[in-house]
Formats: sequence, C-alpha cells, structure tokens
Amino acid sequence: MTDVTQITEALRQHPSIRSKLSISKATDALGLGQEDEGRPGDDAAILKRPDGGYDLLAGEGFIPAFVKSDPWFAGWCGVMVNISDIAAMGGRAVGLVDQVWAPDPEVAKSLMQGLHDAATAYGVPILGGHTNFSTAELNLAVSIFGRAEALITSFDAAADDIIIAAIDMNGAYRNFDNFFAAEDKAPADLRSNLEILPRLAGKGWVKAGKDISQGGIAGTALMLAECSGIGIDLDLDQIAPPAGVTHERWMRSFPSFGFLLSVSPKHVKAVCDEFSANGICAEAIGRVFDGSSVRFHSSQEMAAFWDYQTEPYLGLGKKELAHA
Repeated sequence: MTDVTQITEALRQHPSIRSKLSISKATDALGLGQEDEGRPGDDAAILKRPDGGYDLLAGEGFIPAFVKSDPWFAGWCGVMVNISDIAAMGGRAVGLVDQVWAPDPEVAKSLMQGLHDAATAYGVPILGGHTNFSTAELNLAVSIFGRAEALITSFDAAADDIIIAAIDMNGAYRNFDNFFAAEDKAPADLRSNLEILPRLAGKGWVKAGKDISQGGIAGTALMLAECSGIGIDLDLDQIAPPAGVTHERWMRSFPSFGFLLSVSPKHVKAVCDEFSANGICAEAIGRVFDGSSVRFHSSQEMAAFWDYQTEPYLGLGKKELAHA
C-alpha cells in the first residue's frame, strides 16, 4: 500500500523540491513577476511577433558538482533540457548558444562532445557562444531560441482539467535522479517525440503544462498550480514508477522526456493517443480544482503536499526591487 503521508513529508523536505525556492530571491533582486514581459515562471520567455507567432528564449545553468562528475552527460543535458523547455511551450527549437568555462581544452573535451552529440541527435545547431579556457573549474550554461505558432503556458490550467503525465519510460537512471531515455534512441525518434507538443498546441488540445524538471512530478505540479492560480490533486495510484523504483523517488525524478499537461476532459483520450503512438507512456494522473494547494492521494489516504498561498513556492506575484 502506498504511504501517502510518508511520501508527502519526504518530498516536502527534499533538496530537489526545495531548490526552486531560490527562484523568488532572484526575481526579487530583479524586480520581476509573472506579469512582466516574457512572463517569468514559464518554461521559456515569450515574445510576441508581429505576424502573430511567438519567439521563445530559455537558458540553463548547471551545478558545478554535476558538471564535474559527468561532463559528457552535462553537455548532453545542456542541449536536451533547453529543447524540452521550448517543446513544453508548444514551440520548435531553432538554435543554441553555449557558455563553457574550463582550465584548458582537454578538460572541456568530454563536455563539448556531449554538447555536440546532443545537438546532432536533436537536429538543433549550436550557433556559437562564449568559451573561457583559463578558469579554475569546468562549468556550463546553455541558452536557446525557438518559435511557436500556438502556445502551451504555465498560466492557463483551469478547474476541472485533467492532469496528464507523458513520460518516456524506456530508460534508466544516470547521475542522481536523472532518468535518461535518450542516449540509445534514434535521432528520428527523439525529434518525432518532441514534435508532439507543438502539434497538440496547434490543435488547441493543450493550453497549459510544463516539462517535468528538477523537482520531478511533485515540484512541477506545484509550479504549474502556482502559476495558474489553481490547485492540483494527484492520484499516486495512477502514477506507476519504473520497475524497482519507489514512488518517492519517481515523484522527484527528472526524466529526459517528461511533461505534465493540463487538458480539458474532452481532449484527454486524443492527447494520450498522440503520445502512445510514439511509444510514450501518457496517463491521466490527477485533476485541477479551485484552490491553492497540491495534494497527493491514494485509495486509502490523502495528504496536502504544499499550499502556495501559505508558503509561496516560486513567489512570482508583483515585485518591487529588493534594494529599492
């Protein structure tokens, strides 16, 4: 039987969940809130084009310990997670720029190979960037540009929507809680899977969602709930981890292909079928309700995970500069 209370408490205190609390400190310093241009809190910044479409900008910086422990994988992730952010918005990636720091080219070699391998596999070019080969440690940041014709945002989940988790389960853990399902996949399959998101956005079947990022299903659901100003109830009985993986670990895991989508009940089957046709597991795992909390339940028990009105998670309400 799933111990909902134990899972809830463990996740509330886990560093992968609590790391997102630092976002509010950065936005406070910059005076940014979700009503500002680009809409901070989304997976990519949105810039409306005169032709009616959207330009998308995103970026990722990496924890130095992660880069040091597995530089090739860090390079791959620099590409992969940025492309995922663009797809989560209903967009298609156009190009990347990297920022690499290293003591010398040899130390950076494996990281650069990971960047190259992923960019080649996903078919998104690295257009340039910034490189410094005279620093004490290896470090990495990557930025991306994309475009969308129709958007999936973090701000448009509505009461009575169904929450769908779409995850490529054909992988294994690599480096902490990263569930990697991309290394052995054919490039055509990687690209085809990502194309599902802009297709769904164009059909109007998905208006809200996020890619499952650091913090896993639990943290991503909380970010989606706070951005949209709604509550989310997740059914742990409907969330099936890979064989041998506990619910607690799976709820905080970072899959290489994973999205939480808020979908009108009338579109749930069609959305799941789109992913299933590509071998992606897509299941209804919860619902949206009027409220301000994320809750977990099973057939036996319910527990409140987080109430963002009581304890803001992203804290992206209207901001004044911290030093003003």
